[in-house]
Amino acid sequence: MSIIQVQNLRKLFPTQKASLWQKEEQFVHAIDGVTFELRQGEVLALVGESGCGKSTLALTLMGLERATSGHIFFKGQEVTQGRGRDLKQLRRQIQMVFQDPYESLNPTMRIADIVAEPLMVHGLGGSKAARMERVVQALEDAGLKPAGSFLHRYPHELSGGQRQRVVIAGALVLEPTVLLADEPVSMLDVSIRAEILNLLADLRQSRGISILFITHDLGTVAYFADRIAVMYLGRIVELGETAQILQRPQHPYTKALLSVMPVPNPRLRRERIILQGETPNPIQLPTGCRFHPRCPIVQPHCAQVDPEWREILPAHQVACHEAGRRDNNE
Repeated sequence: MSIIQVQNLRKLFPTQKASLWQKEEQFVHAIDGVTFELRQGEVLALVGESGCGKSTLALTLMGLERATSGHIFFKGQEVTQGRGRDLKQLRRQIQMVFQDPYESLNPTMRIADIVAEPLMVHGLGGSKAARMERVVQALEDAGLKPAGSFLHRYPHELSGGQRQRVVIAGALVLEPTVLLADEPVSMLDVSIRAEILNLLADLRQSRGISILFITHDLGTVAYFADRIAVMYLGRIVELGETAQILQRPQHPYTKALLSVMPVPNPRLRRERIILQGETPNPIQLPTGCRFHPRCPIVQPHCAQVDPEWREILPAHQVACHEAGRRDNNE
């Protein structure tokens, strides 16, 4: 069952209005026709380079950015243009974990007050004692045990991994059904990353939380995600089950990302695919396939015709003219 459905979502940021010198208003195409679903209790990894629109998509799902067009459905109800009380209710159900835990926490507040603040904002928890009980439970569920030893400490007294656990506890205290994790381990030591990933996996199992995990590193989610969506320049270009994406990638961009992913066995390494050039300007998008200026298998029609989104394998969709026509090992 789908808990979030996104249909043809677009988010454009105006950069320059029309004038005597500029005939047309210009926009940054941060999200440009994204369609996908997040299922109940699954982990969907959203992968792509910096600037491809991953974080903007998460902010739009939260209502922190207003969609330009398209539709967002939460549990079957459209929430695209939600405001006021409706938006506040949505944010109780959809919580977000940001990249930098120190920037996410108020350095002047104690941990107990930080985790209790969402309960105060939403008027939940009843008495102070009842709120503190939920705070302690959230901290322990986030792996900070015993919670009592953390309640009266400040963020600067904690390690990076502990701070990120506090951020997760602040999200869990509202008992959400969806967690949007935006690069939650990218600023942590490698040894701590595995702990946070295992924590998120445990929360998915114990609480049934659906997780949209945003990252630029396919290796991070290889064992963690149920499905992978690969995003490039505001669009999802490939979507499928994790094993299928890792073993039989169809889009040349996905193949390039996988080719540089570290693997413990050197015999299993792929030939590295180094993409040429820079990501095109999101204001002046290329014609046809927007990946064609960097594509190693580009054909003449790629620059003219925008590829259709099609199912190339069971439960495996891709937007590429050449997908399926060439050896997957190429």
